[in-house]
Amino acid sequence: MPIFIVLSALAFLMVMAYRGYSVILFAPIAALGAVLLTDASAVVPVFSGVFMEKMMTFMKLYLPVFVLGALFGKVIEISGFSSAIVAAVIRSFGLSRANIIIVAACALMTYGGVSVFVVVFTVYPFAAELYRQSNIPKRLMPGALALGSFSFTMDALPGTPQIQNIIPTTFFNTTSLAAPVLGIAGSLFVLTTGLVYLEIRRRTAIKTGEGYGKNNDNEPEKVEVSKLPHPLLAIAPLLLVGVVNYLLTVFIPQWYGNSYNVTNEVLRGIHTPITGSIASVSAIWAVEGALLCGILFVILTAYKPVSKRFTAGSKTAILGASMAALNTASEYGFGSVIAVLPGFLMVGSALQYIPDPLVNAAVSVTTLAAVTGSASGGLSIALAAMGDQFILATQAAQIPLDVLHRVVAMASGGMDTLPHNGGVITMLAVTGLTHRQSYKEIFGITIIKTIAVFVVIAVYYITGWV
Repeated sequence: MPIFIVLSALAFLMVMAYRGYSVILFAPIAALGAVLLTDASAVVPVFSGVFMEKMMTFMKLYLPVFVLGALFGKVIEISGFSSAIVAAVIRSFGLSRANIIIVAACALMTYGGVSVFVVVFTVYPFAAELYRQSNIPKRLMPGALALGSFSFTMDALPGTPQIQNIIPTTFFNTTSLAAPVLGIAGSLFVLTTGLVYLEIRRRTAIKTGEGYGKNNDNEPEKVEVSKLPHPLLAIAPLLLVGVVNYLLTVFIPQWYGNSYNVTNEVLRGIHTPITGSIASVSAIWAVEGALLCGILFVILTAYKPVSKRFTAGSKTAILGASMAALNTASEYGFGSVIAVLPGFLMVGSALQYIPDPLVNAAVSVTTLAAVTGSASGGLSIALAAMGDQFILATQAAQIPLDVLHRVVAMASGGMDTLPHNGGVITMLAVTGLTHRQSYKEIFGITIIKTIAVFVVIAVYYITGWV
């Protein structure tokens, strides 16, 4: 019965999300319904102490990232930079390679350390323009965005700074470069298979005569400028964000040390010191600083077109970002409630009986990521609860921990992108599309990514490569 309760709550939320209902409303309903069936007296305490606390923790950490990311994407759009990039790309590569171009743009930013949420806001303006000029159905766009930002550069490619590749290092004493050969093999499988899948979907749509579509929601503003900026200038803010993000990631810990501490000797109005761990915020601060630099760069280099539309454009961007952040935070609260239910713990315990150590770890992580709707959340929960068992089983089979690192990292980004996933909800909100329109392509990438984990396991057992 406890397992049925957890699965029912998950199914209910996925159905509601797919049907287009607000996750802000139905995530707490699904979570608290599961608590009600488990212990009715715990409903209100769990709502206040778990759901709302986790939801507000997410907002505290990530609302500025969402807002700055949306604002950066908006100034890229109204400055004419996105149109300039698209015009240069079309001249160089033609209209038929839109998917490859979008995937490459997302992948470069993600591998550069930019948050996957920010990547969607940033790439969307010129992705929409490229799809419109190529007359490719807009509904196919989230598949390309997902392949570029939510897949191989998030957790498979060695050295990626995304959190899904960092979490295993703290449990296994490995590095972000763990199992480089397997990581590259998995990345190539995901990239090539994903591009083939997206191309099949594109050609199928073109054969039916379907075009970009009219009256789409949340369309980027069509900017009329007498002369487009030079493409090198247009792409400079994207590169600037990646470079500044990297530099701040390196230097912030050096400037502050292991923690920050602001006392009333500095700010006399505070009564208790403001303290915290730098490790928990340095990546967020780095992204925020990088986005601010990118926004200022665009404003300074394209002041005239930006100033004309900044007031209205910034309002639209901030409103959209706030709603996207609330949607994702509500889903994060749902996952946090589900994680404390007895049924969730029973699911985790049942998964331990899979005999092969790598398959056991992969299935356990991807299952918990699917239930919580979060790659990092499912990975953290799985390793905290079963990490020692994974290590012992892997060492008993004489398998290097680097291999285990790569397997669990990739598995976390497998089935996490079910309809209730925060990244999926944010992507659809930003692009103005619905689950009904675009989730099929996202799910296709999800299946490819999940299969890739077992391809990597097979490659290791067959070749012994690490």
